[in-house]
Amino acid sequence: MRVLLVEDEARLADNLATALRDGPGFAVDWAADGIAGDDFARNPCYDLIILDLMLPRLDGLSLLKRIRARQDSTPVLILTAREGSGSIIQLLNAGADDYLGKPFDLGELLARCKALIRRGKGAAHPTLNALGITLNTLEQSVHRAGVLVDLSPTEYHILEYLMHRPRVIVSKQELLEHLYDFNWEHHSNVIEAHVSNLRRKLDAAVPEPEPIIETLRGRGYRLATELSSADSDLESLGPDPLDPQ
Repeated sequence: MRVLLVEDEARLADNLATALRDGPGFAVDWAADGIAGDDFARNPCYDLIILDLMLPRLDGLSLLKRIRARQDSTPVLILTAREGSGSIIQLLNAGADDYLGKPFDLGELLARCKALIRRGKGAAHPTLNALGITLNTLEQSVHRAGVLVDLSPTEYHILEYLMHRPRVIVSKQELLEHLYDFNWEHHSNVIEAHVSNLRRKLDAAVPEPEPIIETLRGRGYRLATELSSADSDLESLGPDPLDPQ
């Protein structure tokens, strides 16, 4: 998942970005002031925004109001040193989804981030189930038919993203935008390579595998809904024509 961090304290921002990348494995973009944060937030690729209140150029509350005025429903977690009930009510009424007072426990921050992302995608429980696959977002573990599947971090995050969006066609560009931050140099075939490896590992967990991830030519990927050869666009019974073999 991809997170926008709007925080002007460079040391704190660096620590938070490192924790978000190394722990849950999120891609993180950092903005050091409210105006830069507003520019970043106009990109619809974010699964969560972590927003400090005391920001230069544009304060956090004003930025939050701008985000919600655009009908943007991305979950927003506020970092604030203001603990008064009036301030908290004002934040929630302005559209904040949660808040955390400074100083805060890093473990609590990560837990709240995961919970907000799950709720934002309609999955309040940390365990996702589909097509005989069980994915635990807290443990970052995957089982198929009860067999543990050892995935790389990127393979896991691709599967998690697809399972959060059942029946939705997800383009390669969308996966790139949610898996990597702006500092990463995109390569055109990286998603195809990871999806190919992901399919292979999922299939190896069962003796007679049925396809889990469908490829829709020129459109992207989605979790299988039902096995059918009626849709001529589907190529789930064969390899992705762009997958490296």
